[in-house]
Amino acid sequence: MTAAQRWVLGLASLASFMMALDSLVVTTALATIREDLGASVEALEWTVNAYNLTFAVLLLTGAALGERFGRRRVFVVGLAVFTVASAGCALAPDIGVLIAARAVQGVGAAMVLPLSLTLVSAAFPPARRGRAMGLYLGITGLATFSGPFVGGIVVDGLAWQWIFWLNLPVGVVAVVLTRWRVGEGFGVGGPLDLVGVVLVTAGAFGVVWGLVRGNVAGWGSAEVVGALGAGVALVGGFVLWERRFHAPMLPMRFFRLRAFATANPANFCVFASLYGTLFFLAQYFQVVLGDGPLEAGLRLVPWTATLMVCAPIAGRLADRWGERTFVVLGLLLQTLGTAWIAATAGAGYAVVLPALVLGGVGLTMAMPAAQKAVVGAVRAAEVGQAAGAFMMLRILGGVFGVAVAVAVFAGVGGCASAADFTAGFGASMTVVAAFALVGTLVALAMPTRRPAQAAEGAQAAGSAQAAGPAQVPGLVQVPGPAQVPDLAQVPGSDPESAP
Repeated sequence: MTAAQRWVLGLASLASFMMALDSLVVTTALATIREDLGASVEALEWTVNAYNLTFAVLLLTGAALGERFGRRRVFVVGLAVFTVASAGCALAPDIGVLIAARAVQGVGAAMVLPLSLTLVSAAFPPARRGRAMGLYLGITGLATFSGPFVGGIVVDGLAWQWIFWLNLPVGVVAVVLTRWRVGEGFGVGGPLDLVGVVLVTAGAFGVVWGLVRGNVAGWGSAEVVGALGAGVALVGGFVLWERRFHAPMLPMRFFRLRAFATANPANFCVFASLYGTLFFLAQYFQVVLGDGPLEAGLRLVPWTATLMVCAPIAGRLADRWGERTFVVLGLLLQTLGTAWIAATAGAGYAVVLPALVLGGVGLTMAMPAAQKAVVGAVRAAEVGQAAGAFMMLRILGGVFGVAVAVAVFAGVGGCASAADFTAGFGASMTVVAAFALVGTLVALAMPTRRPAQAAEGAQAAGSAQAAGPAQVPGLVQVPGPAQVPDLAQVPGSDPESAP
């Protein structure tokens, strides 16, 4: 890597790490927050859901703002919003203020995360992009690995407010270094698609609200049915509008690109399976196996550590062998792992451990390859739009996976006894395995990319570099050697990427 690439990758990964860590350490502190602020269980749920709701709803809008007003600029604004909101969380005098501040944190995260992926994608040529994304995900995996422990140590040693105060120095340093070391870049020009912003924001809000409230209010309730129906209708209106507007925030022609149209739903299934598993595993260890919270967290380490260890390796190998192989094989391993867990529900940890490792390795194979396939399907100037859609579908996949898994769990079992929990857990893991299997079948339709194609793209990129940065659309200007996007994404050079 060049020095400029290292700065972009390091700062984007730091931002992703901060968002992931904050989400996980909050779950560790919920019991302490409930006692300190006198919050109800329903209010505690909203300290998590408020963040996820605004985050998921505004992801596509955050990406569009970056393309229009500058990727670095909006990334920095998002970091600042997240950092200030973290201070608001730490100073919250009651649960209502804490929930509101968590919602503002989600707004900041919606600007940061899609643009972190955009910055990394634009800074690296396609032949090196898989490796970069693997490192990006590996650093995020470090947050997944350490989050529960960091939260426990901070809450026990200091106070729950410090899980938010810790974001301040990290956020300030990230803002300063990003402004200093990362150059500005823009995507597709044109006016901001305000109608598209309103339609997709309202539509995503309806869908996410319905999924979040389904198991509480009832899937047949007027609230849930109305929210889901309105959300789907508004998303349909968004699609119709984007097809007619001359400068859409998400061009519908992306979905005619085979890689984009297959890798996105495959990744939706990856995160539906991932979050459906994550929601129940720690509870299973505590309710059925009788572990304490810390011991349950330790038992998850072999599973969560795979993201930190395997993602960089899988990303590098995807550069060589193509994305489809790793998405298909990874989802197949996750299918086998979760089916194993479902079939042995109630057994001891020694029986579950190999399945956890198998599924964890599978997930970490699939994630960087799917990301690489999506951003590689479009032109360099459109990477931000593709990244926004990818991130939104990823979060929606997680919300959908948890909602369906919880509904199946409640219908088959419950929390009244270990036997009831085991019955519900086995059924929910069967559903999680089905998500991964569907993703496997979808991923089989992804295009095959041979190593020779990557070499040809790199060679074409080298020719374009001689033409000068000003002639390459969508180039992110960073200090040091200019990073030239894949010319396989320029119209006419790759039939898979042609509109």
